[in-house]
Amino acid sequence: MPRTTILFDLDGTLTDSKDGIVNCVRYALEKMGAPIPPEDVLQSFVGPPLVDSFKTCCGFSDEQAWEAVRTYRERFGTIGLMENALYDGVPQMLEALHAEGLHLSIATSKPTVYAKRIVRNFGIDGLFDHVVGSNIDGSRVDKTEVVRFAMGQYANATSDDFIMVGDRRHDMVGAANCGALAVGVLYGYGSREELETFKPAALAESVADLRDVLLRLTR
Repeated sequence: MPRTTILFDLDGTLTDSKDGIVNCVRYALEKMGAPIPPEDVLQSFVGPPLVDSFKTCCGFSDEQAWEAVRTYRERFGTIGLMENALYDGVPQMLEALHAEGLHLSIATSKPTVYAKRIVRNFGIDGLFDHVVGSNIDGSRVDKTEVVRFAMGQYANATSDDFIMVGDRRHDMVGAANCGALAVGVLYGYGSREELETFKPAALAESVADLRDVLLRLTR
């Protein structure tokens, strides 16, 4: 039986959000008087839950990490979320999938309130049934929880109905834990090695390739 519903990660999958995220991480660390890590470490903040990244990349305690997240949001909520761009071909890909009668939703670790503003700003909100992210209070941050909640928005659906698309290991783990098929994208911020470790059903080299992979897996 073909898959009918596709869940998309946002950062590194539909949007290139590096500039906004990195600029806001720098802002938070500077305000806290903390050292600024190298560029490759800053880039690793794209995708995973922020609180986890502040702990693993900066050695912060839980309390410090949440202070950093709150400070990060001072800039992100007004400036950072707009320092962002859709990858080339994303609207056309989504429209092609939508035209096939497939259900599309967002499943991101980014707070829902920000994710909704971003997809609305790009004019693609009408292509999604649901936009699901974390809660601003810090709950439902884990990607498995996000994926499970997104799947739960479809009454009477089973795990066999879903494909989860993302660029980082968190997306692959979330899919596996929830019984969804995983598809990785290589144009985002995760490496081939990172994604292949979790044996996704397919890897897409580009947005056009992702469209073809998803059409094949849903027929």
